[in-house]
Amino acid sequence: MNKWINITLPDGSVREFEAGVTGMDIAKRISKKLKKAAIAAKVNGVVVDLSRPIEQDATVEILTFDDPEGREVYRHSSTHIMAQAVTELFPEAKPTLGPPLDDMFYYDFDVPKPFTPEDLAAIEKRANHIIKQNLEFKRFELSREEALKFYHERVPNHYKCEIIEDYPEEETWSFYQQGDGENGWVDMCRGPHVPSTGRIKQFKILKASGAYWRGNENNKMLQRIYGTAYESKEQLEAHLHRLEEAEKRDHRRLGRELDLFSFHSEDAGAGFAYWHHKGALIRELVENFLKEEQRKRGYIFVVSPHVVSAELYKTSGHYEFFRDNMYPVEIEGEEYFIKPMNCPCHVKIFDTKLHSYRDLPVRMAEFGTVYRYEKSGVLHGLLRVRGFTQDDAHIFCTEDQLDSEIRGVMDLMEFIMQKFGFHEYKVELSVADPNDWSHYAGEPAEWERAEHSLVQALRAKNWEYTRHEGEAAFYGPKIDLKVVDALGRPWQCSTVQFDFNLPRRFGLKYIGSDGEAHMPYMVHRAIYGSVERFIGVLIEQYGGAFPTWLAPTQVVVATITDAVNDYAQSVVQQLHDAGFRVHLDDRNEKIGYKIREHTTQKVPYILVVGHKEAEAGQVAVRKYGAGDQGVIAFTEFLAALNAEVETV
Repeated sequence: MNKWINITLPDGSVREFEAGVTGMDIAKRISKKLKKAAIAAKVNGVVVDLSRPIEQDATVEILTFDDPEGREVYRHSSTHIMAQAVTELFPEAKPTLGPPLDDMFYYDFDVPKPFTPEDLAAIEKRANHIIKQNLEFKRFELSREEALKFYHERVPNHYKCEIIEDYPEEETWSFYQQGDGENGWVDMCRGPHVPSTGRIKQFKILKASGAYWRGNENNKMLQRIYGTAYESKEQLEAHLHRLEEAEKRDHRRLGRELDLFSFHSEDAGAGFAYWHHKGALIRELVENFLKEEQRKRGYIFVVSPHVVSAELYKTSGHYEFFRDNMYPVEIEGEEYFIKPMNCPCHVKIFDTKLHSYRDLPVRMAEFGTVYRYEKSGVLHGLLRVRGFTQDDAHIFCTEDQLDSEIRGVMDLMEFIMQKFGFHEYKVELSVADPNDWSHYAGEPAEWERAEHSLVQALRAKNWEYTRHEGEAAFYGPKIDLKVVDALGRPWQCSTVQFDFNLPRRFGLKYIGSDGEAHMPYMVHRAIYGSVERFIGVLIEQYGGAFPTWLAPTQVVVATITDAVNDYAQSVVQQLHDAGFRVHLDDRNEKIGYKIREHTTQKVPYILVVGHKEAEAGQVAVRKYGAGDQGVIAFTEFLAALNAEVETV
């Protein structure tokens, strides 16, 4: 006798299906268009293969490439196609791990030698052949013992065995096979996958690089191949264009070309930036801009030591949970650490006197340089370093002041980011797991109060956000703000976090209006997050062409002939006296050469002066990105430049 089940569709309608129905069956019943586009199914919130039978009443959503989860399945399947192509061309290759990313995917292989460009071209060709074969993805399961036997005997691969042995509690392991019979390609994988390889329309190998097994520099170096996959040629071409633009904007390359900073990993240590004159100027401007704005908003600045006793971090709890990321130092037989974070130091400063409720809030800020051990494999220019400066602030306040303080932080976030040209954000609210309070400091009522303040601030700003249960730090809920740059890429910058841990551990108190001692609320806050990372993001946002107010050299005065040097020097002096960063180029070079050189350096304005300009008190203006702006009176240019900079 047939069993009938009810399937709830995304539009809320309920339809009756025979038990054992699959996502593909449902897609067929809805429309031919959906059947053709279907990639996977989401059954009761879990993404599964379209071929997976549904035996009970369920809520079902058919996923396509338009859905983020659908794109993940699409690219995950593409990794398997690429791995099959590699092992067919290079039988000695051992596949290890290969996850999908936001807009691409990769797979790591143990091979005798690095892949060449010719190898990558051959792999792409073979992958497209596998796609044309339209091989079905078939799922099957093996016991733990059978899975280990498979990778010991049938397809020897000690990397896969290591993964299995890391999870002894797993009773069964799922595998996927592409193609039929013993010649079908098999990989251990949770899935899900597209129904067949033919569902992948546009496949592209991007590049290869080295990568340590499991990201540990003590392990063997593997070869990582990156690729991407899209449904249409137009989508793929747009992605490749974005990659080209990203390459042009790469802050590491621009840092060298514009003489902003350098790294000296081999002889001076990896992960530490050396700021050159122009880069240091930008850094100074970025820091001073935020410092001045914070002073206007009632922040006080402090300075804490770079080396701190281990006892401080034992009290704060960082010694227990963060010690592997800290740099130890021994002084007179006692354990110290190079400072990994500023917050315990600010707590000590706050605790040097007894505060009244009338003293609060205390908004304590510091541009504090900290040092954290990062594995060499994850270091990435200014974006991931071992020594960096946090624009840290900690607000100590009463419960009644929470809402206004959080709104003040959010206002500051928005003000600063918009000044740097960021107007689109992705916002995440991370809260505790309501079903498990064992991993969090503080009481549920405190968390509820703190979360309410964060939500109220988000609503006041009218910011859309995603809520992530169980993603909060152990010490309190938080908001993370990711700015979206000119290429549509999100970058984590600002954060505001509550902390119920440090005030309790250090026994912080203030005297309330009732004359009793109370524990203050503590709020962590950073706008840039890391100065180094933020400047790296700015370089890529602007492509190295900084706005005039932020450019290390704002104006170059270039002479056509030595006869006008006196006039050129007077122009330079007037610009300098007006507070502008100006450079005189009076070299005995052709003017075309000078213009090309300073344009390459992305200087906002080049003022060309010759006999006519000198006699008339004029300058010929060239603006970066816009070219020749004509000849105008120098006084007119100076007034326009002042107006441009003052609008920031």
